[in-house]
Amino acid sequence: MTIETNEHCIWQWRGKQLHLLKEKALWLEEEKCLLVADTHFGKARHFRKSGIPVPESVHGEDFAIMQRLILTYKPRQFIFLGDLFHSEYNESWIQILDFIQFNDAVSFHLIKGNHDVLPEKMYQSSHFTIHPKCLLLGKLLLSHEPQDQIPEGYLNVCGHLHPGVTIKGKSKQRIRLPCFFYEENCLVMPAFGKFTGLMTIPQDKASFIIVTTGEAVIPIKLNNKVG
Repeated sequence: MTIETNEHCIWQWRGKQLHLLKEKALWLEEEKCLLVADTHFGKARHFRKSGIPVPESVHGEDFAIMQRLILTYKPRQFIFLGDLFHSEYNESWIQILDFIQFNDAVSFHLIKGNHDVLPEKMYQSSHFTIHPKCLLLGKLLLSHEPQDQIPEGYLNVCGHLHPGVTIKGKSKQRIRLPCFFYEENCLVMPAFGKFTGLMTIPQDKASFIIVTTGEAVIPIKLNNKVG
């Protein structure tokens, strides 16, 4: 693994380069492909429907970041690794469709996650290419949840877990940050959405961990023998 800048790092997996970005996204330069996991669009409206005052701006920021990523990297493909939309329909779905239509030069794919439960006709009428469980991209096995069985010679890239780690400082200071983590041919991506929460991952469970602050990616544990 080599750190190019504080905004992204390049991880070599069996000769393949994967760019881990500070925006909690993954860039595959050879395929001209961006990947994100667990956006959970529409979740803020669900909370407001229940009387919890969560501002819609939390999703607006995520759309803005995705747009900047598209303008920066000019991908041919944009793949969502599940939990694109948070369960039942609300008007936030229209924002997703508008975003896709605005970026009509990009091919958008959705690998369905456990929260992607809209009626099938709504997916069919969108411009998404839908993958019910997994998608093979070269030697990458893309999925929403980590796979129990990964074929020999493949890397499973997934989401679902919303991984984060707790970093301890002086005077009992603690901060939890989202992270990429890798173990046993499985790379788990951080949840892209700002309104998603984190699941703390014990550092001894991973061969490497790279946290993202939104401004930088910071390796806190590396094992150069992985991959």
